[in-house]
Amino acid sequence: MNKSTHWAQMEEWSVIWGMRFLLRIYLIFGRTVLQLFLYPVVSYYWIVNRQARKASRAYLGKVADFAPALKLSGSAYWSYRHFISFANAIIDKLAAWSGALSLADVEYHGRDQLLADTNKGRGIVLLGSHLGNLEVCRVIAHLDKKMRINVLVHTRHAEKFNRLVNRYSDDSRLNLIQVTEITAATSILLSDKIAKGELVIITADRIPVNNHQRVSKADFMRDNALFPQGPFILASLMKCPVYLLFCLKQQGKHVIYFEHFSNGLKFSRKIREQAIKQTIQQYAEKLQHYCLKEPLQWFNFYDFWDPGKSGASEDQEETAARLKYL
Repeated sequence: MNKSTHWAQMEEWSVIWGMRFLLRIYLIFGRTVLQLFLYPVVSYYWIVNRQARKASRAYLGKVADFAPALKLSGSAYWSYRHFISFANAIIDKLAAWSGALSLADVEYHGRDQLLADTNKGRGIVLLGSHLGNLEVCRVIAHLDKKMRINVLVHTRHAEKFNRLVNRYSDDSRLNLIQVTEITAATSILLSDKIAKGELVIITADRIPVNNHQRVSKADFMRDNALFPQGPFILASLMKCPVYLLFCLKQQGKHVIYFEHFSNGLKFSRKIREQAIKQTIQQYAEKLQHYCLKEPLQWFNFYDFWDPGKSGASEDQEETAARLKYL
């Protein structure tokens, strides 16, 4: 296997400066002007980044084969629409950061059960993904004025992002926690958050930053894909309810789905590997279900289905990073 850099380790070129610049354009001129600026940039990356374009077309081809009723294909046309969808997600990300999104812009499913669990005084782990726009979860804090949200991220610039976001919004109840790998220290930190009744959001659809950490294969769109074991093991250590979280944009409105996943994940030593694999398969099936709702909102721009590798190729990883942090 060629030696390559993992998707999370590429150079995050001028990340904070770039996001600050885009945020200012949005705040001063609004969405329309930002679209005029952003669409050409995303179009350029669609043209020059062959690996991301190839991954996009491969993904859309799998969706087309799996669900022909959706009437899309792995053509260049649909791949371009995929990237434009990502451009719109960036704008929505900035709107969420600036506080421009209100509760009126968001529709919830499964909110009552989530609130019932949070009212018991114990925190909750929410397993998210790179489907849709998790930044919209900032408005979750408005469900309860006492609610605090912690999001595990792999960017090295988590603290800078926190400062940037809080500079433009007085909502300090969302906290980004940078991790390169899940360790005992991570578990202790998050256990403290859960004990305080806070929410912890972990994305569970990308393999670990450390390629030596454990992964499991799961069937996703009728093909093998690698998923990380870490988020599920970590959730089991929290000994708290686990929900799935998906934030999709549907018919011009942000729709947040909270789906109860477990009252508490438990993996006994005797059947640990089998239990983890079954849990990951259940997650993959739910991810697939929501992915088919809005297939153009899947933003993993690298080869997700190659079981022979533990990470994306260097070109794919660089592309994924540049797209994620335009």
